[in-house]
Amino acid sequence: MIEEQFDAIVIGAGMSGNAAAYTMASRGLKVLQLERGEYPGSKNVQGAIMYANMMEKIIPDFRDHAPLERHLVEQRFWMMDDTSHIGMQYRSDEFNEMNPNRYTIIRAQFDKWFSRKVREVGATVLCETTVTELACDTDGRVIGVRTDRAGDVILADVVVLAEGVNGLLGTRTGLRETPKPETVALAVKEMHFLPEEVIGQRFGLRGNEGCVIEAAGTISRGMAGLAFVYTNKESISLGIGCLVSDFAATAESPYNLLESFKNHPSVKPLIAGSEIKEYAAHLIPEGGYKAIPQLFGDGWVVVGDAAQLNNAVHREGSNLAMTSGRIAGEAIYLIKSSGQRMRKENLALYKKMLDKSFVIKDLKKYKDMPALIHTNSRNFFMTYPKLMSQAAQNFMRVDSTPKIDKERATTAAFIKARSRWGLVSDALRFAFAWR
Repeated sequence: MIEEQFDAIVIGAGMSGNAAAYTMASRGLKVLQLERGEYPGSKNVQGAIMYANMMEKIIPDFRDHAPLERHLVEQRFWMMDDTSHIGMQYRSDEFNEMNPNRYTIIRAQFDKWFSRKVREVGATVLCETTVTELACDTDGRVIGVRTDRAGDVILADVVVLAEGVNGLLGTRTGLRETPKPETVALAVKEMHFLPEEVIGQRFGLRGNEGCVIEAAGTISRGMAGLAFVYTNKESISLGIGCLVSDFAATAESPYNLLESFKNHPSVKPLIAGSEIKEYAAHLIPEGGYKAIPQLFGDGWVVVGDAAQLNNAVHREGSNLAMTSGRIAGEAIYLIKSSGQRMRKENLALYKKMLDKSFVIKDLKKYKDMPALIHTNSRNFFMTYPKLMSQAAQNFMRVDSTPKIDKERATTAAFIKARSRWGLVSDALRFAFAWR
């Protein structure tokens, strides 16, 4: 297949893999990137949010040619029961800045564009190529890969594992453990197509302005989960995700959850008359700081979702993926340019650099949050949403019932659901975890 030796082989052409390949190739390293899909992004039909600051550090002028959908000016948070939602929103005209902070993107298009930029800086990119094995020498050091194409081992000084959360190479070789069901979420999503002007009218948007809705509550049927609605130019990305362990324990159907969410009275009017063209399922790392595996070893590093680098508290994934890929590329370049070998002790530089970034600092700050939410999932996603809805309705419904009676009924409902101390305890623990 390929007989030459590379400075680095990158496995995967998602956000982290493209960031790593671009960073190294743009600095003159000889890079081979392998992607099992038909083209980069072919496995990612969903819409997503892209964070500009992290992309600017890789390709400063990306706004001039990247396939961006809408820049976000509004964020809505909903707590939902079966028939209503209570929430908050933040909208600012300051987000209509010269260089917007966040954009919605369609990954199939964006990843394809990002891969073109990787090729432009000199990397070799091969698609429809599955890496079947990491090749190691007699000392156990990774020295290259084998693929499903004919040929011998493709040699490289270092291999960057950007294969995603469910990638088998790292686990098969024993470099990291198989992610546990309680540390991975399964998200299902659809693309609903509508005319651009209709989306603008329904969400109160002008031009390329965008809005995001994130929702939790009874829609996940007591499981730890989150639903979302993203506005693109001529489509709406809509989906919901819950922990794999919860799906296994409850036997709930992800598709049924999605159907219920999109038919909820608060959501249905937003997508009325739309044409559904795409449906996808995607695994998302949710374990947080405590689920991060070993990130480096002799001849290898792991980045992005494969490294469990996802901030579930703030719903951030692509920015952590891009940043980890970039930092891995920078570390490898520094090691190579100083004439050192890609030994474990040298590749520890990647971890040191990552520890100094917002990626590890943020994940470490919220390290107890996943466990808190998962342990008390029925409270956070069933009991509290219903109580909040009941309290709001008692406040807004005006009839002949005295206000004092309504207040007493609301208080009694909270006490009946759980002891007063239990509610306060959960609230304090939740606030402390976010602090």
